[in-house]
Amino acid sequence: MNGKFISIEGIEGAGKSTQMRFIQSFLEQQGKTIVVTREPGGTALGEQIRELLLSPRDEGMSHDAELLLMFAARAEHLEQVIKPALARGDWVLSDRFVDATFAYQGAGRGMNLDRITSISDWTLQGIRTDLTLLFDLPVDVGQTRVMKRNQEKDRFEQEKTAFFEKIRQCYLNRAENEPKRIKVIDASKSIDAIAEQVTAALTELL
Repeated sequence: MNGKFISIEGIEGAGKSTQMRFIQSFLEQQGKTIVVTREPGGTALGEQIRELLLSPRDEGMSHDAELLLMFAARAEHLEQVIKPALARGDWVLSDRFVDATFAYQGAGRGMNLDRITSISDWTLQGIRTDLTLLFDLPVDVGQTRVMKRNQEKDRFEQEKTAFFEKIRQCYLNRAENEPKRIKVIDASKSIDAIAEQVTAALTELL
């Protein structure tokens, strides 16, 4: 595989969408062909699963079902989008990847990490990101940003503060354990200051 694989992670309200556009533009200026995608989603099947996962549900959803749906979407995403793009030498830029599952389903839902690791190893078959940009900010700041969107919250956004505190800490722990792959970006700063941090991380990868 000659391409590079970059994922963007962070709690709700971290500003990932804005930075996705900046990253795509920056890398295209470096002559890279960029495939922009997201999880859950990225394929026709994955987008249908995304709708199931994000839509608020009166009957709820079991944690096991949530986890397996995440990996079902990811398996299709890998086969249909990520692996072919990397084989072509393209650069893949994904809004979330497997780190999100360890954070949201593992830390947030309190699911067994060994189980997640086992399913992850089976599904990913050695595929990992070359760089993960973790947009980090205090949970209360992120929630304030979400509120300002003036749109209905999805099933995850409706969770309580404690849920996101666990997720944030998990992300930071993973970054501490894998400092070469996961770069922490201070997402509480101005857009320009964030872009400077992102540029430094991307330049190092280039």
